[in-house]
Amino acid sequence: MIKTFAQAGALLVLATGAAYAQTATDAPAKPAAPAAVTTPAAAATATTASTAARAQTAPDALVKSTVDEVLGVIKSTKDKRALNEVVEKKVLPNFDFGAMTRLAVGRHWRDASPAQQKSLESAFRTLLVNTYATALAQSTSADQSVEVRPAPVKPADDDVTVKTLVKEGSRKPIAIDYRMAKATGGWMVYDVVVENLSLVTNYRGTFNTEVGKGGIDGLIKSLEAKNKSNAEG
Repeated sequence: MIKTFAQAGALLVLATGAAYAQTATDAPAKPAAPAAVTTPAAAATATTASTAARAQTAPDALVKSTVDEVLGVIKSTKDKRALNEVVEKKVLPNFDFGAMTRLAVGRHWRDASPAQQKSLESAFRTLLVNTYATALAQSTSADQSVEVRPAPVKPADDDVTVKTLVKEGSRKPIAIDYRMAKATGGWMVYDVVVENLSLVTNYRGTFNTEVGKGGIDGLIKSLEAKNKSNAEG
């Protein structure tokens, strides 16, 4: 069982295709230049268009298009702010953070108040976003590719696993599965499994430890402290 935020977060690092990137415990990256400003109206328009497109896209096609776009960007820039923007626009719309948080918190979720649940989801989302963006910024390989295997879906299906293989030079390919569920706006990822290791299951072990030490509020404080450390780094 993986028992630290950094180790559990490494699964998400792998999911970006940055299979051999540094973890959050390594030396921090240099501050990047400010990113371009996006107006609220433009952001809303982009979000609406993205949701409409996702609703009509098959799960394997959705994974392939997202992975291809992300790999294309990390091969052209290492600017942290630019990569954060990629994560916000290309990756986050495809992840169901509410479901991921509930699964990661496990049995303790029902003991949390609505306010605590909201704080948990927000903090967990921020942690995953920071981990993902850091992994993209620290990826160094230029010959990474991802093979997305077909995932036939019947009209009545509401859950599917999209299997992929991350390839990098002569290294052994890494199997990454995206567990997805059909939602109102289309297919959404609710778990990532790297070499048979589930992201949410491994975070659950970390979260259980934190809840055992300090309750739900203790878990929230641990997540917020980790996010603050990431932001300052």
